[in-house]
Amino acid sequence: MEKDPSINVLGGKLEPCSFAPATGYFRDGHCNTCAQDQGSHTVCTIVTAEFLAFSKYLGNDLSTPRPEFGFAGLEPGDQWCLCASRFLQAHDEGCAPNVVLKATHRRALAIVPLDILEFYAASK
Repeated sequence: MEKDPSINVLGGKLEPCSFAPATGYFRDGHCNTCAQDQGSHTVCTIVTAEFLAFSKYLGNDLSTPRPEFGFAGLEPGDQWCLCASRFLQAHDEGCAPNVVLKATHRRALAIVPLDILEFYAASK
């Protein structure tokens, strides 16, 4: 799998999202992506309790530890690379978490408009 160039939505070098917990399609701490990443795990977010409950309701429980996969579960305040479509869905439902723009891959823009990402920017 060849990674797409590591460029963020602002046109600069893609910064890390989280190493603890290790996130991203490649679990390399970055929201890197490639052609095989059908979910487009490209939006670096700071998860909230509200978002975690929303994701669990939709069948993607990100808060329960899964030691068999080396996953401790997310807690509010953790940074995590979300699928762009799930982020957009959370936005539509009014529970989108904040976004770290410099750590959000430019491929997210194929699904989420920049103005929506900027609205949730963690640092304005």
